[in-house]
Amino acid sequence: MTSTGIRLHAPAPGWSIDADVVVVGSGVAGLTAALRCEAAGLTTVVVTKARLDDGSTRWAQGGIAAALGEGDTPEQHLDDTLVAGAGLCDEEAVRILVTEGPDAVRRLIATGAHFDESSEGGLALTREGGHHRRRIAHAGGDATGAEISRALVEAVRARGLRTIENALVLDLLTDADGRTAGVTLHVMGEGQHDGVGAVHAPAVVLATGGMGQVFSATTNPAVSTGDGVALALRAGAEVSDLEFVQFHPTVLFLGPEAEGQQPLVSEAVRGEGAHLVDADGVRFMQGQHELGELAPRDIVAKGIMRRMREQDTEHMYLDARHFGAEMWERRFPTILAACRAHGIDPVTEPVPVAPAAHYASGGVRTDSQGRTTVPGLYACGEVACTGVHGANRLASNSLLEGLVYAERIATDIADAGNTRHARLPQPLPAAERPAHPLLPPEARFTIQRIMTRGAGVLRSEASLSEAAQRLHRLHADARDALDENGKTAEPGVDTWEATNLLCVARVLVAAALRREETRGCHWREDRPERDDTNWRRHIVVRLNPDRTLAAHTTDTTDFPPTLPQPQEQ
Repeated sequence: MTSTGIRLHAPAPGWSIDADVVVVGSGVAGLTAALRCEAAGLTTVVVTKARLDDGSTRWAQGGIAAALGEGDTPEQHLDDTLVAGAGLCDEEAVRILVTEGPDAVRRLIATGAHFDESSEGGLALTREGGHHRRRIAHAGGDATGAEISRALVEAVRARGLRTIENALVLDLLTDADGRTAGVTLHVMGEGQHDGVGAVHAPAVVLATGGMGQVFSATTNPAVSTGDGVALALRAGAEVSDLEFVQFHPTVLFLGPEAEGQQPLVSEAVRGEGAHLVDADGVRFMQGQHELGELAPRDIVAKGIMRRMREQDTEHMYLDARHFGAEMWERRFPTILAACRAHGIDPVTEPVPVAPAAHYASGGVRTDSQGRTTVPGLYACGEVACTGVHGANRLASNSLLEGLVYAERIATDIADAGNTRHARLPQPLPAAERPAHPLLPPEARFTIQRIMTRGAGVLRSEASLSEAAQRLHRLHADARDALDENGKTAEPGVDTWEATNLLCVARVLVAAALRREETRGCHWREDRPERDDTNWRRHIVVRLNPDRTLAAHTTDTTDFPPTLPQPQEQ
């Protein structure tokens, strides 16, 4: 088998290092995988785009969901997850999550993460949207991600794992049989490992996070540019369900022109009793769902958007004045500080909120061990599509998924015995792989505006078709320039990121156009009903060698526990 093998335009690697495993990403999924691989005796290298603690995990506020409370069970957690996933969850994947999740959290605590405790001395648990039980463990009130990141980073440093920071991974290296052989990467300011280089390894774990920067307003950090999904596509891997982008319903509204990362107002605020109201103080979510303001996120986001359209306004309000200053300062100090930094005091006034891009429920298609359709390439965390989230992620399941599936990946790699000491694959020379045209840096903002307008919370055939045409023109112009005269934008971080964003944007829009229904966090105004007869299916996309997209649908029963490995061609 030979992979698609498309690569980004980049200089040839000027240096290389060898390892058993290279983990790309330093959030909860990446660092958990790295620590478990190292504990199994595997030489492990962690590559991260900025600093070790700069990923999305650090920004997670609400907490981590697991059946840890009295009276709660994995079966109840499974039921809530399946309901939120709107018919597209893989039940076996969810069962793995909820069954292995409690012990995974306990191992995280043993690693050094400190969670808030109740007055009785046990874990303090709260509720979030879609959960019928208090099962969300949190830290520092609303700084759960920061605490998890701190604990894992400290463990990585204490154990002496090799890390390469400020490194953008460019492409997967494969050998003549299409098996993983490592990655190429560009490092800024790492001394002997500066510029473009390579990490040679028979196992690569993608834990690169999300792609929220494909939209103008997002809760994701600036580094979330879909690099892992784009890399996997160029390597020939399948991606699934990319149309299901969750828009968090309560993001601090900073004005219609605000772009980039926006402050999140955690669902846990509603879990503790805050109310969603319009400008007249009316609680508009009452009667729309049995859980009201704590309905699954897609339902709350749609409720907010409907009310905004009805009243021709740009935001709604979250009212938690009844908390009082003491509760705000103790339970939600991070959110309180963010609001006050923007001139809003939640203690005395309602907080203006509106939906913004938050989480990709789809991603690189994996099996129950985190294996992708490219041998030796694994994926976990937000970059992966394990089947857990279906059409809409249940609140606070993401940190748990990162933990559980990262551990399973490390076990699979260790059990395979596929280390560099046994076999270090020889990557194909870059010259034998076709190059992908690069976009200029300014294309990033064009892509974000196209996507926000055409593929945001509200979508239709007309808006998606316009977005697809405009994205295709960006791609075609760059492709034609490369094919006709060899010209492309100057290689660099900004151009590589813009090119990755275009890649994932094209797939997202193609899948959203193909799915002619409303399901989970995919809302088609022209197809407002859920269609289980025709669309209880996954949309799977690959990138062809000529850089066109190939899409097909699979039944929910075709999300198998073990994906078939590609055959030799």
